[in-house]
Amino acid sequence: MNLWASLLDQAKDCVDVLVYAGLFLTDGTPDLAKRLIHKAENGVRVRVLLGDPDSEAVAARGAEEGVFGGVSARIKLSLTHLQDAIGAPGVHIHLHSTTLYSSIYRFDDVLLANTHVFGAPAAQSPVVHVQRIPGGRLFDHYMSSFDRVYSGSVPVEGSVVHRG
Repeated sequence: MNLWASLLDQAKDCVDVLVYAGLFLTDGTPDLAKRLIHKAENGVRVRVLLGDPDSEAVAARGAEEGVFGGVSARIKLSLTHLQDAIGAPGVHIHLHSTTLYSSIYRFDDVLLANTHVFGAPAAQSPVVHVQRIPGGRLFDHYMSSFDRVYSGSVPVEGSVVHRG
């Protein structure tokens, strides 16, 4: 089982994800929406923040990576994969329009931070493993950032699947 699915399965209290697209999560865990719903049904707080595909920040990131509309398209694909979880009780899927310096993946007291490198896709940037420890500040520093983005985000509502 891959690291991400293992951390998700082990989470008992909270799952927090802050990304632009995070497409690797839905690609690597095709049943991610069902897993998030199951976690929420069992009392786990689930918050997923995706980039607003129409925001200036996402457009800038696409231009910086040289893929232009590609980041926006990846976000829309992730939303499609997460469709079943949108609006599910206890699953909070929101859009943000912030400049993203790090993607954050929190599973209880384990946090993975993908430190973005200018002009490179997230997959080509290092990931830092941060464990919550008594007296430690780094974990809380990342989560403070997450909470600031969450406070300015908007919930995804209704169907995001577009049928032509």
